Amino acid sequence: MVFQMVLLKFADWILYQLLANSCYRAARKMRSYGFFLKNHSLKSSQQQAPSFPNVFKCGLENRGSDILVCDIHGGLLRTESFFPYFMLVAFEGGSILRAFLLLLSCPILWVLDYELKLRAMIFITFCGLRLKDMENVSRAVLPKFYLENLHLKAFEVLASTGSRFAFTSVPRVMVEGFLKEYLLFDNVTGTELHTVGHYFTGLVSDSGLVLKHRALKDYFGDKKPDIGLGSSSLHDHLFISLCKEAYVVSRDEGKSGTSSVMPRDKYPKPLVFHDGRLAFLPTPLATLSMFMWLPIGVFLAFFRLFVGIHLPYKLALFLGIWSGLDLRVKGCSPSRSGHRKGILYVCTHRTLLDPVFLSTSLGQPLTAVTYSLSRMSEIIAPIKTVRLTRDRKQDGRTMQRLLSEGDLVVCPEGTTCREPYLLRFSSLFAELANEMVPVAMNTRVSMFYGTTASGLKCLDPIFFLMNPRPSYHIQILEKLPRELTCAGGRSSCEVANYIQRKLADTLGFECTTLTRKDKYMMLAGNEGIVQDKREKSQSIGK
Repeated sequence: MVFQMVLLKFADWILYQLLANSCYRAARKMRSYGFFLKNHSLKSSQQQAPSFPNVFKCGLENRGSDILVCDIHGGLLRTESFFPYFMLVAFEGGSILRAFLLLLSCPILWVLDYELKLRAMIFITFCGLRLKDMENVSRAVLPKFYLENLHLKAFEVLASTGSRFAFTSVPRVMVEGFLKEYLLFDNVTGTELHTVGHYFTGLVSDSGLVLKHRALKDYFGDKKPDIGLGSSSLHDHLFISLCKEAYVVSRDEGKSGTSSVMPRDKYPKPLVFHDGRLAFLPTPLATLSMFMWLPIGVFLAFFRLFVGIHLPYKLALFLGIWSGLDLRVKGCSPSRSGHRKGILYVCTHRTLLDPVFLSTSLGQPLTAVTYSLSRMSEIIAPIKTVRLTRDRKQDGRTMQRLLSEGDLVVCPEGTTCREPYLLRFSSLFAELANEMVPVAMNTRVSMFYGTTASGLKCLDPIFFLMNPRPSYHIQILEKLPRELTCAGGRSSCEVANYIQRKLADTLGFECTTLTRKDKYMMLAGNEGIVQDKREKSQSIGK
């Protein structure tokens, strides 16, 4: 009985703190600052005008020895809201259920004050989350979205300085990896999270949430940093006022005629690999749209899958396009010589469906070879698939046999790449055939990526086909002239490099020397080899 009374009192206190106290504070905000009103004239009369100059007025000369301090949210990114990045952690590191719970909390988060809002988001996102999963998201998912949302002028100011320090109220584990690896920050001070074993508890450590102005004072003492970057909020004004020079990164800078969007060619580090399923920045409205689309998307995915597996090519193509699939094909089926061997199609690798879409576009059955394919993907594949072993001699014999039986599709990159880069081409295919046709393939998605390095590969085709309008662009190039093949005196490496450059030029991509192993070691910490149960049992037996 005593325990029940204590539990009731504790619940009553929680309700008071989260509802009564927060709603009271929210009501005061609405009264004082026009919380619901979007009229700019009313807001401007209630809020103090920014007293610091715009970041575009900051000079870049002779900054090599300057010390810069900022917060990534409001100071470096074009969007001040940190909700999308919590949603990325919840969805990619946790589960779709955790992400849905975070979305449902939005109405409550909206009325909470800053501290309670942040604590609530931390609890929902991190409670029960494995440390390893957070590390994967921090390394493989978040950098892509941070880079795409970097403020160009803020980055230029940052790059001109000699020392960089970040102070943020969000959990340090969400930003430290990106800031140190991509932007070369010297130190990152953020909120520390409580852990038990290999799991987060969802609670903040005993040090509490980081207050940026206090953390800056504690770190630098009486010394003033040279430059401070922040948003137009009152919290950031207090933070950057402790610097010799302070600049505001405003969201209204597009009106000045100078773009704040960070172009890809100015990224501090090329973005070649990234992981995760979400292809969009999950703002509350965008996330709500995704969950509303989800039932329709699942139905469409299975409908498109059924059509591709069981129906004739022409009918499958018609129904696929009717369901929203954007398929564009340039070029035609190549002419055949008198040789008995089949034609070797050399494709860029964007998803596991590359050979399927090529086969459907040509209207003829093809055989595809791959280095690792899940058993489920093999079962549902509408074309013949053969798994290679990574033994060069054995794989060569296998491909020679398949070419003697008919046309063959090979993706010499060995793995998929989402960005406009081509990985190093394996030269094995060039030794096996004289009739080779390069095929440039590219895909576009708006909601889900159809590839993964650390997730379930058997779901890759499902996620790709769940997009409202998945796009496949296929360009079949001219057959490689004999003088450019091994039969014409070229080495296999020369042939492979020539085809890689030809396909890159066609797509507007950039060639790299990166390999499949580089990708999986960077994103998943393994070599990306999928073993079936029989192979696993044999390896364990050894």
